[in-house]
Amino acid sequence: MPEFWIKMWEWWPEIFPVLLRATAMTVQVMIGALIVALILGMAVALMRISTFKLLRYPALFYTDVMRGTPALVQIFIIYFGLSDLGIEFDPVSAAIIGLGMNGAAYVGEIYRAGIEAIHRGQVEAALSLGMTPVRAMRYIILPQALRLMLPPLCNYAILLVKDTAIISTIAAPEIMFEARRLVQATFMYSISGQIYLICAGFYLALTLPLSQVAKRLEKAKERWR
Repeated sequence: MPEFWIKMWEWWPEIFPVLLRATAMTVQVMIGALIVALILGMAVALMRISTFKLLRYPALFYTDVMRGTPALVQIFIIYFGLSDLGIEFDPVSAAIIGLGMNGAAYVGEIYRAGIEAIHRGQVEAALSLGMTPVRAMRYIILPQALRLMLPPLCNYAILLVKDTAIISTIAAPEIMFEARRLVQATFMYSISGQIYLICAGFYLALTLPLSQVAKRLEKAKERWR
């Protein structure tokens, strides 16, 4: 057996529990950021399709700014920049807010595309029956658009899992942060490559099920058409 695998086996009892806890933290950050992105993204999408310029232009500006700047920079602004103004967040909260706000720009576009894919005639028919625009959106448009939105939303969730790796830069205890800490604290530089390989395995364990869900939703979407 190669020497580095022998060393890996010796350190395994210390490596695995740490990375397992870090994986739980990664899932926590991902879910928190996804919730923020889904809620804020809906607001952005509704503002984007609004006929009022005072709503549409700010949403367009937000989308362009958040999509046009790196998520890492946005997280740094929230974690480091706002602290200068007396607004402080712990690393996990800053990560959830930063990734969520960044994701809202992309999720908002997914929502908008799904809503605009529904034929305008259905809205007009609902309004002619006496429904308000809000009720027409809630009961007619969104239920149909949701079927179109689910596959890209699932793909976004996969990307979000991988994007959590950048929050290690603000000391959020996710997978990559703990992996680097293990290497540095225990001087396991000779097996650092294997530790990061294990990290990749943990990320795959999170993303592969989501990938399967996305594939099933894509097939289902074809049947819905």
